[in-house]
Amino acid sequence: MGRFKAAVFDWAGTTIDFGSFAPMGVFVKAFERFGIAATIAQARAPMGSPKWDHIRAMLSDPDIAAQWAARHGAPPTDADVDKVYEVFVPMNEEVVADYATLVPGTVETMAWLRGRGMKIGSTTGYTRSIMERVLPKAAEQGYAPDNLVCADDLPEGRPGPLGMYQCLIDLAVYPPASVVKVDDTAPGIAEGVAAGCLTVGVALSGNAVGRTPKELAALPAEEVETLRRRATEMLRAAGADHVIDTVADLPRLVDRLDPA
Repeated sequence: MGRFKAAVFDWAGTTIDFGSFAPMGVFVKAFERFGIAATIAQARAPMGSPKWDHIRAMLSDPDIAAQWAARHGAPPTDADVDKVYEVFVPMNEEVVADYATLVPGTVETMAWLRGRGMKIGSTTGYTRSIMERVLPKAAEQGYAPDNLVCADDLPEGRPGPLGMYQCLIDLAVYPPASVVKVDDTAPGIAEGVAAGCLTVGVALSGNAVGRTPKELAALPAEEVETLRRRATEMLRAAGADHVIDTVADLPRLVDRLDPA
């Protein structure tokens, strides 16, 4: 057995949904139901958090909070978060499978890791009901991790470590330093840091860049480099030990850190 016993992956923006698009329009539409005009940028800002916390963060945005107070006569409360959340989850359930295409290189990376004897875990800011729509689509494409910890499975989600602790139990691996956490968001990286795992950020496929592969390919190299740098800075600030472009680059990193 080498240095690493397992790798735990995020989902949207990391292993599926290149650019992390599935929740964006749904957040905007959910807020529209309450008379609030939220932007895609405001919807992307808290990405990676459990979705209830994500909505609370959006309602704390000064612009959105002001709109809410003007529209509803009082500043938003946790009860209002509940109301938006109850609208958001069913809407996201309906569209998430349409965005469940694997990030290129995912299947090959998982096979490579398993070839080294590593287990494959996963955590997500999605609820279990949303992930029930994703799992079959991912499996059809050849990706089926050994476990899944959803945002609503435990009393506390990201950026705390409980989801990673559950992965350690499910996968029967320890110590935490023998586990690699791979994620495209600050809360997801923080989750790995809090648990004591090695953390790897993915820059170009993630929420911070928010582009499809086709859109990225059409950009000038210097613009791609600017997007990469900004995403890398965000992930490093969250505590990422290493940053790669996409999950397809993970084998090369692992091989460098732990030569076979």
